[in-house]
Amino acid sequence: MTYAVIDVGGNQIIIEPRKFYDINYVDANPGDTISFKRVLFFSKSNSYQVGTPCLETIFVKAIILKHLKDKKIKVFKVKPKKNNRIKKGHRQKLTRIFVQDILY
Repeated sequence: MTYAVIDVGGNQIIIEPRKFYDINYVDANPGDTISFKRVLFFSKSNSYQVGTPCLETIFVKAIILKHLKDKKIKVFKVKPKKNNRIKKGHRQKLTRIFVQDILY
């Protein structure tokens, strides 16, 4: 099994070829091909490589499928004895990618 750990937008994601992933918003159009060069770990069959901090020769090729929003997070703040209540919501912008291949 081939997989890699990449750093995308401050998050570390374990990815495999030919699978879909939702990552933080990437400013590109759907259908564009992007490559991730911050590969932290790579494993193929019984061998693996660990970067310090990144592997220079390995990168991940992916296609942007669409942009979407995550589930709504509700934030409710109360200040006691002040009759002050604040209710807010937030939806994180996401990008769905399809990992084509891990090139090494």
